Amino acid sequence: MTAGLVRLLQANPAFGVLPAREIEAIAAVAAEASYRAREVIFREGDPAVWLWLVRAGHVKILRQSAAGKDVVLELLGPGEMFGAVAVFEGRPYPATAQTSEDAVVVRVPAPAIVALGERHPAFVKEIFRMISRRLRTAHDSVRSLAVDPAESRLAAALLRTAEREGRREGRGVALPFPLTRQSLADMSGTTVETAIRVIGHWQRDGLVRDADGRLVVLDLDALRALAEGEHEDR
Repeated sequence: MTAGLVRLLQANPAFGVLPAREIEAIAAVAAEASYRAREVIFREGDPAVWLWLVRAGHVKILRQSAAGKDVVLELLGPGEMFGAVAVFEGRPYPATAQTSEDAVVVRVPAPAIVALGERHPAFVKEIFRMISRRLRTAHDSVRSLAVDPAESRLAAALLRTAEREGRREGRGVALPFPLTRQSLADMSGTTVETAIRVIGHWQRDGLVRDADGRLVVLDLDALRALAEGEHEDR
């Protein structure tokens, strides 16, 4: 398993700046764990004793709104890191991590990560570059929740996922994993009923199609226009 962990770490931008001996040392103290779909990895407020990476599957980072509804802040795929801010600040996790499908994650003890950062400032720099990018995305999402109609938010969520993880398939871009209407609703701050209705409309308009549970975006430009608000709310 260690050889596989070394490759996983090397592929991550933050760990990739480290010397081989440091990556091997981290792989030696890391542990792998499997989770079922929708299983909680940690909850908001839990002590940050681990830094995590997704090895297989997808993990949702979510918080609960004042109304008690789960809002997905991020959907992370293989190779992506989570829990880093809490580890470096020595504070509890600020959000909940939950799998969106069966997943395998790797956890690294927080003290090993903090010590690594003290020895290699470039490692910390790369982590905070990653955090900065995610904060910009989170800021855009919060602004969108406040001012954009549901269809725009759904289009933006699907577009982000397609552009990051989609694969060319004929004339469309296919998601390589099932993305349920509930997950899209959670990512967009809307209801599953709205997600079902809007995606049904997109299917009739030829913007997307459902291929055995996986969405295929057939018209990225049209979806981008919807995300940017060039439409009337449905």
